[in-house]
Amino acid sequence: MASMDIRFDGKRVLVTGAGKGIGRETAVLLSQLGAKVIAVSRAEADLATLRQQIDAETIAVDLADAQAAQNAAIQAGRVDLLVNNAGISIPQSFLDTTVEAFDETLAVNVRAAFVISQVVARGMIDRGQGGAIVNLSSQSSKLGLLDHTAYCASKGALDQLTRVMAVELGPHQIRVNAVNPTVTLTPMAEMAWSDPVKNGAMKARIPLGRFASPLDVAHAIAYLLSEQADMIHGVTLPVDGGFLAF
Repeated sequence: MASMDIRFDGKRVLVTGAGKGIGRETAVLLSQLGAKVIAVSRAEADLATLRQQIDAETIAVDLADAQAAQNAAIQAGRVDLLVNNAGISIPQSFLDTTVEAFDETLAVNVRAAFVISQVVARGMIDRGQGGAIVNLSSQSSKLGLLDHTAYCASKGALDQLTRVMAVELGPHQIRVNAVNPTVTLTPMAEMAWSDPVKNGAMKARIPLGRFASPLDVAHAIAYLLSEQADMIHGVTLPVDGGFLAF
């Protein structure tokens, strides 16, 4: 009988944005499941505490810098599995969104995933062993959210990047998927959804009546990386408590 136990023994997994929130929870979970984690974060202090929690290689880098992002991917060496989790949100209305905020959001949320995935995918192709990539998108790629102009645009772009990567990398046996969470209780989300009225209105639209936890999302990421998801490719998987079912 086939086992549903998910293990990553012998696998090297690169996780971006691993210092906090979903990325940190994912790094810890994958380490517990046997993976060797290469954790990328902008803040060395976050990486230092992560190293106390798990056995991880760490790289401190600002992924808004395209060259630095590429160098980090090269520095990581062999990568069997990739989680493009790094992301930022700068809440501003459409009319108040600055060019600087728009550019920075797209640079971190989309361009960094593009640059790092290119390096990692080339290595996977050269080794001829395939691999799996998961991009961290959002339910906001599917609909417009007030005060999230740049963020929604970035996640819509990331969904399309995921689809193109799936089409082109599939023949090399590299699976590419995205997860699209609802509001997840991370430090970034707590800042963006601190208004009780705004918070309550969003939660009321989720049939399960609650926001996601970082571990909820990490479990979905681990599944998509695993051999148990070997025929799942090119999807954008909602982890949203039914929000998009309306």
